[in-house]
Amino acid sequence: MKEYRTCTCNEIDLKDVGKKVRIAGFVQTIRDFGGLVFLDIRDMYGITQVVTSGKDDDVDFASHIPLESCISIYGEVKKRDEETVNPKLKTGLVEIRIEEISILGKRTENLPFEVNTNQEIREDLRLQYRFLDLRNDRLKNNLLLRAKVLQFLRNEMIKQGFLEVQTPILTSSSPEGARDYLVPSRLHPGEFYALPQAPQQFKQLLMVSGIDKYFQIAPCFRDEDARADRAPGEFYQLDMEMAYATQEDVFTAIEPVIYNTFKEYSNKKITNYPFPRISYNESMLKYGTDKPDLRNPLFIIDLSEFFNKCTFKPFINRTVRAIKIKGHLSKGFHEKLLQYAISIGMGGLRIFRSSR
Repeated sequence: MKEYRTCTCNEIDLKDVGKKVRIAGFVQTIRDFGGLVFLDIRDMYGITQVVTSGKDDDVDFASHIPLESCISIYGEVKKRDEETVNPKLKTGLVEIRIEEISILGKRTENLPFEVNTNQEIREDLRLQYRFLDLRNDRLKNNLLLRAKVLQFLRNEMIKQGFLEVQTPILTSSSPEGARDYLVPSRLHPGEFYALPQAPQQFKQLLMVSGIDKYFQIAPCFRDEDARADRAPGEFYQLDMEMAYATQEDVFTAIEPVIYNTFKEYSNKKITNYPFPRISYNESMLKYGTDKPDLRNPLFIIDLSEFFNKCTFKPFINRTVRAIKIKGHLSKGFHEKLLQYAISIGMGGLRIFRSSR
């Protein structure tokens, strides 16, 4: 028999009733009913309820195990009584009657915060106790989602004949728009390696070498100030390169990858491919930015020709552009709209009300 566990905490069900199993995980809750103690044991995969025998020693020992301690349980799988069935759990129809209980790692200090809770916790405290923070279901599910998305991206690229190549992390510095992170060399005092801002030179080297289609989930390191749409430090990107390819060839290769990934892992409405193509000039004139959010129904309309027919001199022979907004506008919305206008170079924006 395996020393620590024979199954995970989401595997047992009615077909296992009568079997002897061993599970291991963290103590999530303890419910002491005097003659019996129920414990919920949690691992990465799920939760299983275990229950002590009626012996006083077993009850006393189990009731004093600190929460979030790591334990191993051995016992027989039993069907739960009807009134104790938990339909929210995959293992909610069964429980394990404890025959042996071993503490693998006992919690010796008070918990700085509850692990599975929706309450706001200071970030510095979460990072200080990161091993507890990562036990939270939300963060665990984020890690699982990230792993699934990366695997899905790999499969999509490999299906199209792309070869995954891991490019070097320690490299020489090259001008790519941001500051490099530098790593001092022990063997060559006074000299430094640079962390790559992107695999640009390496993937071009692969193309010259005859590697036809390359991709990787590439780490990129940039020592730059934080922006609204980018955090400083490191980030990862799906990086690709194709030989003998036109712009349309690249679009044809990457659009189904993006569409299929979001279709698989997002519950949002997704635009089918081929995606809309908007030129830079059209985007700036219509949306005021080169990266428009197409979910926004507001866009800029050129009214210069119409206002050239009026007698109001400030509008004659001038460029007049407007955003049409339906409904009542609050004062706060006015201010936000003006701030937005200034940010996209429409500092001369004025707001007019119309009955139409």
